[in-house]
Amino acid sequence: MDFVDSGLYRDITDHAHDAPAWLRHTAEIGTEAGLLVFVALFALGWWRARRSDTRAFAIAVLAPLATAVAYVCSEVLKSVVTEERPCRAVAGAAPSLAECPPYGDWSFPSNHATIAGASAATLVLVRRTLLRLTAPLALLAGFSRVFVGVHYPHDVAAGLLLGAAVALTVVALATGPATRLAATVRASTAPVARWITGPGPRATALPHTSHRRP
Repeated sequence: MDFVDSGLYRDITDHAHDAPAWLRHTAEIGTEAGLLVFVALFALGWWRARRSDTRAFAIAVLAPLATAVAYVCSEVLKSVVTEERPCRAVAGAAPSLAECPPYGDWSFPSNHATIAGASAATLVLVRRTLLRLTAPLALLAGFSRVFVGVHYPHDVAAGLLLGAAVALTVVALATGPATRLAATVRASTAPVARWITGPGPRATALPHTSHRRP
């Protein structure tokens, strides 16, 4: 099957081969390492949320879990669509910079793009100011999969949308139960439970009032 974006795929991979060596090497490393940035942001979000209110903490914990659910959905969809990788299917395309995945590791949708889209969307729920970082990072992570030659552009677009949609839905549905669970764990006297959930927001001290005798 000749997809409408096969020509765009060829154009991008041709430019990739004409790019400077440092850019090609950066893309090869960055297409995998970019996801580690999201992992670090999830960890930072959880750590900061330990001193937030219980609902904010629950969302911070749900963010990576919702991303994992989105990844599973992308894997299920891959097994249904069974689209061949462009690095094998597109005639006349430049060889992929990254190793072409083996037969059976299908192309649609992009798992990397799904994870990036889900991570970017849920991290914004954890901290809104992260949008300026996570949105460009997700787009860059998705584009890199085409740049190194292992995905079509439509694989990436579908992955970003699927990841964001599934992850946001999971967080919306699970925030209530997760908040109640987090409140229960925070009320526990077990040291490990208290360390994981954190103490919550610091209580605001009441101003000292002096009492004078009449």
